[in-house]
Amino acid sequence: MVWRIAQVIIPVFLIVAVGYAYARRTRPDLTAFNRIVLDVLSPLLVYTALAAKEFRLGDYGPLLAGGAILILATGAVAWVLSRLTHTQPRTLVPVVMFTNCGNMGLPLALLAFGPSHFGAAVALFSISNVIHFSLGARITSAHARTRDLLLSPLMISSALGFASAATGVRPPDVIFTGMKLLGEAMLPLMLFALGVRLTLLKREDIPRGLLGAFARPLIGLAVALPLAWMLDLQGEAKGQLILFSALPPAVMQFLLAERYRQEPERVAAMILLGNALAVVFVPIGLALSL
Repeated sequence: MVWRIAQVIIPVFLIVAVGYAYARRTRPDLTAFNRIVLDVLSPLLVYTALAAKEFRLGDYGPLLAGGAILILATGAVAWVLSRLTHTQPRTLVPVVMFTNCGNMGLPLALLAFGPSHFGAAVALFSISNVIHFSLGARITSAHARTRDLLLSPLMISSALGFASAATGVRPPDVIFTGMKLLGEAMLPLMLFALGVRLTLLKREDIPRGLLGAFARPLIGLAVALPLAWMLDLQGEAKGQLILFSALPPAVMQFLLAERYRQEPERVAAMILLGNALAVVFVPIGLALSL
């Protein structure tokens, strides 16, 4: 078991470490890089995984329901925690609700459960994005324009992917293969970008980031374990949900917090520290899921 977990996490953290080391030396500007990942590679990865012939939407109904319930339940617990700790709910609640299921979750799921079950991880990623860019944006700010967020390339690709999965209509194989190759390039690139972002973590950010960094995986696991039992999830479906729950906070939440000026510095500290602590909580999630 220890060796199997090591086989999953070592490649992931190796790429993160390379990104971190590179950024420490060169301080790259990832603005254009991030735009390409968000507007081109991520949508292609999501669409091709959901529209693949081996992905059968009906097989993942309980898992998708579990993912949605998990997100909402962790948000409810986080709201209570924010009241007890006198933290602004609009700051803490989205950090706890939404996991880094793109940058870190997708590569981990691919290595842990194999290509045949990768579609399930992408489906969870898509459901998370739908809730994040609708309810999550509204929690972050009452002035969020949900319509603009829902019309993003990532959301449109999710809708098209689920439609293809339901109807079986997809592009010809010769085109679909090219789309898939482009989408799969996103996985190592997102890990590399995560390593670059970790160079922004400063020592003074640690105290204000600890609450969200620890609350995200701890609350997630506390909700996911009984939830998997109640939904009677078995095998890879149970493992996918537990791994999903143990992931660090979503990097995307910092972009929303910055856009709507909702304590972006504190949100950034929670997210960066949470992703640094993934070296502790991801092995725990894998141990419980494999």
